[in-house]
Amino acid sequence: MERALELARRGTGLVSPGPLVGCVIVDPAGVVVGEGFYVFEEVRHAETIALSVAGNKARGGTAYVSLEPHAHHGRTAPCTDALIAAGIKRVVASIEDSNPKVSGRGFEHLRNAGVEVQVGLLAEEAARANEAYIHFMRTGRPFVHLKMAVSLDGKIATRTGDSRWVTGPESRARAHELRHQYDAIMIGIGTATKDDPLLTDRSDSPRRLQLVRIVLDEQLLLPAQSRLVKTANEAPVIVIAGTGADDNRVRELESRGVEIVRKGNRDPFELLDELGRRSVQSLLVEGGSGVAGRFIDAGLVNKVTFFVAPKIVGGSEAPGAVGGVGVELMKDALQLEHVEITQRGNDIEVTGYPRSGKE
Repeated sequence: MERALELARRGTGLVSPGPLVGCVIVDPAGVVVGEGFYVFEEVRHAETIALSVAGNKARGGTAYVSLEPHAHHGRTAPCTDALIAAGIKRVVASIEDSNPKVSGRGFEHLRNAGVEVQVGLLAEEAARANEAYIHFMRTGRPFVHLKMAVSLDGKIATRTGDSRWVTGPESRARAHELRHQYDAIMIGIGTATKDDPLLTDRSDSPRRLQLVRIVLDEQLLLPAQSRLVKTANEAPVIVIAGTGADDNRVRELESRGVEIVRKGNRDPFELLDELGRRSVQSLLVEGGSGVAGRFIDAGLVNKVTFFVAPKIVGGSEAPGAVGGVGVELMKDALQLEHVEITQRGNDIEVTGYPRSGKE
C-alpha cells in the first residue's frame, strides 16, 4: 500500500478534477506483477493500467488500491468489472471514495462478485494525499491552503512595503512545489499592486491544467501594465470585482484577456461557492494580510503553511501576516494540529491543519 500511495502521488498536477490513485497487483505467491497510477488525460484508471501490466499473473491475486475502485460508467468502464474479470480474489483499499457516484458502491460490487475486500490500510496517509479532492466532494468548495512567508517577528514586508525577499531560495522553491499541487492561487489587490507578481507554477513539473490566478479587487485597481494582465492570454487571470466596478475598466481588462467576475469579494463563502461551480478543487491563498484574515475569520482555511525567516524587520507600521478581526482571547486563537516542521535552508516551514474550522 505504501507503494500504491507513492504511485498515486506521481499524478500530482495531472489528475484534477479527479483523485490521486495508485494500484499495485500482487500474484498469489506475493510477487508484485503490475503497477499503475491515474492520469486524467490517459483516461485509463490505475487499476486497469496495473492489470494490463500483470496480465494473466493477476488471476487469484490481490490488488492494493489507494482509493475505492469505481463501479459506474463514467469516462471509463467500471474498474470493479476489470478487477473481477481479471480474477482478482482480494482488494485492499485505503479509503472509500467521497464521490457520491462511487462511495461504497465499488466495494459492494466487488463483494457481491465474491471478491474479498479490506478497507482502512494506511487510511490517514491516503486521506492526506487526496485531501483536496475529498473536501471538494464533501462540500462543493475548494480546499483552502493559506501560505505565507514571514520574518521572525511576523512581518510580511517592511514599513515601505518592500517584501523581496522575506525568505530564502529554498523556501521559494518549496512554494512553487505547493503551487504545483493546486488548481488556483489567490491574492488581494494590495499584494498585486505592491509586488507585481506573476503567480505562475515554476516547479518545472508537468501539470494538466494551467494554474488559475485570482485577484480580489473590489474597485478594479489592477494596473493594465501589471505582469498578471500582460500574461492573461498565456495563463488564466480572474479578477473578482465589486458590482459597481467601472465599466470602462472592465472592458479594458477584458480586452487584454482578463476575466472579470462582478460579484464582490467580501463574502468568502460566496467566493468559494463560485470557484466550486468552476470545478476548482484546491486554492492556494498567498496573501496579503487582509485576504488571510478574511478567510481565517470565516473559518474557511483547511491547511496552513508559514515559511519563517530568521530575520527581524521591526516597525509598528510594517504589515503583519494576518489581518482581519482576529480573536479577543488567546484561548480562541486558531490552533494547528498534525504540525510538521521542516528546515528550508535557513528558514523553517511550519505546516499544519486548523483544529477547528468550518467546511
